[in-house]
Amino acid sequence: MSSLSRELIFLILQFLEEDKFKETVHKLEQESGFFFNLKYFEELVLSGLWDEVEKYLSGFTKVDDNRYSMKIYFEIRKQKYLEALDKHDRAKAVDILVKDLKVFASFNEDLFKEITQLLTLENFRENEQLASYRDAKSARAIMMIELKKLIEANPLFREKLQLPNIKVSRLRTLINQSLNWQHQLCSNPKQNPDIRTLFVDHTCRQPNESYAQLTATNPLMVSSQRTEGFLPMAANGPFQPAPLPVQTPFNSWITNPSSITHPTPSITLGAMTNPAPFFKGPGDSEDVRPIGISDRFPLPVNPGQSQSYVPTFKISEELPKTVGRTFDQGSTPMSMDFHPVRQTLLLVGTNVGDIGLWEVSSKEKLVSRNFKVWDIGACSMTLKAALVKDPCVSVNRILWSPDGSLFGVAYSKHIVQLYSYYGGNDIQQHLEIDAHTGGVNDIAFANPKKQQCIITCGDDKTIKVWDVVTGAKQYTFEGHEAPVYSVCPHNKENVHFIFSTSVDGRIKAWLYDMLGPRVDYEAPGRWRTTMAYSTDGKRLFSCGTSKDGDSFVVEWNEMDGVVKRTYQGLRKHSLGVVQFDTTKNKFLVVGDDFSIKCWDMDSVNLLTSIDADGDLPASPRIRFNKEGTLLAVSANENRIKILANAEGLRLLRTYESHPFAPRTLSEPGANNGKIRSLEEAKPRATEEVKVRETSNAWKPTEISEPSQFKSLKLPVRVKTDKISRLIYTNSGTAILALASNAIHLLWKWQRSDGNSSGKATTKVPPQLWQPSSGILMTNDVTDAKPEEAVHCFALSKNDSYVMSASGGKISLFNMMTFKTMTTFMSPPPAATYLAFHPQDNNIIAVGMDDSTIHIYNVRVDEVIIKLKGHSKRITGLAFSHALNLLVSSGADAQIISWNSAKWERQRSRFIQIPAGMTRSAASDTLVHFHQDQMHFLSVHAAQLAICEANKLESVKLWTIGESSAPISHAVFSCDSQLVYASFQDGTVCIFSASTLQPRCHIKPKAYLPPDTSPNSYPLVIAAHPQEPNQFALGLTDGVVHVFEPFESEAKWGAAPPVENGSAPPVENGSARTIPAPVGVCTIADHPQG
Repeated sequence: MSSLSRELIFLILQFLEEDKFKETVHKLEQESGFFFNLKYFEELVLSGLWDEVEKYLSGFTKVDDNRYSMKIYFEIRKQKYLEALDKHDRAKAVDILVKDLKVFASFNEDLFKEITQLLTLENFRENEQLASYRDAKSARAIMMIELKKLIEANPLFREKLQLPNIKVSRLRTLINQSLNWQHQLCSNPKQNPDIRTLFVDHTCRQPNESYAQLTATNPLMVSSQRTEGFLPMAANGPFQPAPLPVQTPFNSWITNPSSITHPTPSITLGAMTNPAPFFKGPGDSEDVRPIGISDRFPLPVNPGQSQSYVPTFKISEELPKTVGRTFDQGSTPMSMDFHPVRQTLLLVGTNVGDIGLWEVSSKEKLVSRNFKVWDIGACSMTLKAALVKDPCVSVNRILWSPDGSLFGVAYSKHIVQLYSYYGGNDIQQHLEIDAHTGGVNDIAFANPKKQQCIITCGDDKTIKVWDVVTGAKQYTFEGHEAPVYSVCPHNKENVHFIFSTSVDGRIKAWLYDMLGPRVDYEAPGRWRTTMAYSTDGKRLFSCGTSKDGDSFVVEWNEMDGVVKRTYQGLRKHSLGVVQFDTTKNKFLVVGDDFSIKCWDMDSVNLLTSIDADGDLPASPRIRFNKEGTLLAVSANENRIKILANAEGLRLLRTYESHPFAPRTLSEPGANNGKIRSLEEAKPRATEEVKVRETSNAWKPTEISEPSQFKSLKLPVRVKTDKISRLIYTNSGTAILALASNAIHLLWKWQRSDGNSSGKATTKVPPQLWQPSSGILMTNDVTDAKPEEAVHCFALSKNDSYVMSASGGKISLFNMMTFKTMTTFMSPPPAATYLAFHPQDNNIIAVGMDDSTIHIYNVRVDEVIIKLKGHSKRITGLAFSHALNLLVSSGADAQIISWNSAKWERQRSRFIQIPAGMTRSAASDTLVHFHQDQMHFLSVHAAQLAICEANKLESVKLWTIGESSAPISHAVFSCDSQLVYASFQDGTVCIFSASTLQPRCHIKPKAYLPPDTSPNSYPLVIAAHPQEPNQFALGLTDGVVHVFEPFESEAKWGAAPPVENGSAPPVENGSARTIPAPVGVCTIADHPQG
């Protein structure tokens, strides 16, 4: 059964429960086997309805499935037997003994004999083990406690003891949404449609009647005169739910093993003895399983998150309070917004129409633009007249799109401008819209019909929706009686809507149907109000100021359309309209009274005030970054202060010298407003490393002796085959290798006097670890030749399990016990690369040797989709969770990007092999994402390239010389400031990621013994997940080395200098740089058609 069919069963169960079909509910529970109703089961047990107990239980397990099931059935039948004896009903007791209990005799004959002997006693309490038996009622209650423990421990009941978190009347909601959609398709929709059946699609038969209002009891769907409700979050149409209590939330499909004990069943007369000889059925493995692993191996959605310890932080640590950066914008900031992915990029719009893009970590102004109408000929006469009368224009709102690829600017006169953003200082004009008569007061991005749009509102009392690709107007909403001040789009239960506020203090809500406002409320303050949801979209807030200067921050009850709480502490008679923002689903922040005031969302009392070292205006402008670690605050004299918490300060340091941020400021000059920078003299192309022939050339550090750095050869018990794959565990305490003989090797470091952290280090040797059973993690090699196979593995984020393949089936291993938990996906085709989805460990991307990529759901054991585009086997896969992107590489030297939400192909490029080199020389291509999730490292035998993920264009390139050894592998360091690369001649090179210039060479003789085979070289390289200067090499002779620089040096070599924007001269023994022709990209467009 598919996952959707399974979910439909849950919706039907909810519907039956809500409509009181009690017997039918439990019958469906039993027949589907999806949900074991422990409460209902307990009622049956305590009532002594033994036939019903076993009938319900049989839908989930049989007596011989495993030892837990056997113990459950034994306890139930034993109790039934004892109750018959207690009533002196010998005939019934004998019948139970023969029909129900005899099945256990084959497992424990002595126990069965002892149970039989109870028939000879006048009172079975004469048996010493049953002396404490009081009566049936108390005995059933005691037994039920034991049954609950056994059921919770039984693998067959895993994931079946709790319902998913489904909102009330979800099936009704879906039906209502379908009816709404059907009604929208009506050519002549009636005002009040009479829907009498669900058996056929709805259609309105009579013309010339207005669109249906959805029922009087639905707050959002009623006319604007009604004020009883706010939004239709529980129901959306004529099919109304019965009033029911909200179900207890089900936090996760995954049971946390840290909170569950797995008792070993022992049954004596009070419970059977000798459980060892019991039949072991499915799920009886004694593995220590990773989170959520059942017999069908579903994996955790959020691995590595323990429920046993939740850290608590002081308010001073959570809120950004420390002034980390201050810079001068040049004019008064009116609106600010942080990039949704690159969280140290800040957009600023000012009171004179200027916009600026800042890298706040380095205080660099990457982009500056003054207001200018791009196409004055296309503008309305009203706008032209307004500009002639008063050319002064202010920015009212500046905003990034959700993916950070666009940003919009709303101006105080008519205009909205959209820019495309490509990273660094690269912005391009995208769309200019003459949107409103008068000022454009607010903008917002939305996606109501799976197509991105921008929403605008203005002085002409309207709200409009525009296509961001074409600029075509899609909707106009009219109904406000005063200029519209703000918009707040949102969606719940797939119902998309827009809140709007106007300067007469009205709040209205709109659906995308052109049928007028659905609600009409009065905002506190009755003047300028903005609205915003909490980050999780579950709580709605508004902030506004009255004409008298009184400010209000409130939380709304969406369902009732009333103010839920009003926050205290704002200044009376404010000197301006206050701005607010929310963060972390926990804090509200308002710029008021020359400070930043903060509230906990759950308390109306002021939590704290932040003065940001003073010098703030009366009502400062404020904006959080996405994670709430940075807060931008406008200050006096055109300045902006960046406040940070501890995590934010680390973020600022991390990106202080970001490798891909251009050092030139692009701004409009005299050249007709075009970009003035070092780039304008040539087409935008890859920034390539060039060689300058000078006598005093700068050289990277060269390490040719073991005494020049720290290294450690990891111990092995027997000689191993070449190391095909290598990775550090995410905790940084171990290294996992996969050898070409399909065997895994795991080295663990222990805490000791010489290694207090227990992290991987060269100071002390690790232990080559094996469980006490002595078994090895060995991949399935049925019908495969390991020495010829492509080996691959992927490690879970919590280090509990590893998926691996060596030409045969994919194996799932428990990292604690080394046991094979399951195998799946038999070849052909064989897996060649594995990658876990970053948000859901139940989803894995599997690259195949037939050039396809299988997106596989391990929970339901099915391939969701097969991605096709490569022509040869897949050699690399990497996810960007920030961009919802999967990047794949193949042996065809092609790179393809895929949307990881819809699994649609976006772009593809071929790597251009330098002249004189052949694709067959070394055709594998690997990909590895930068820490910023916006760029990735492309590794090919002939070159290294750092590419922009959105466009698949390389921004940095390094190529080997014609006579140099090919690159065997390369990865970013954990902080993405370095690139570690290994070569087939044994050389290791450390590059500065910012320039892709070598900063250190490690020669083979520095770490390889003199008697080493000349064919030995590093095949794979791995970077430590927390120590940016530590990495490990896996060699073709089966040896693994760990490298670190000396503490006195702290890092590998020195960063190459950059003089006047050009690269430094480079001389290296095994590789040299080759400049590509100007204007020629190294990653070429995929030929289409």
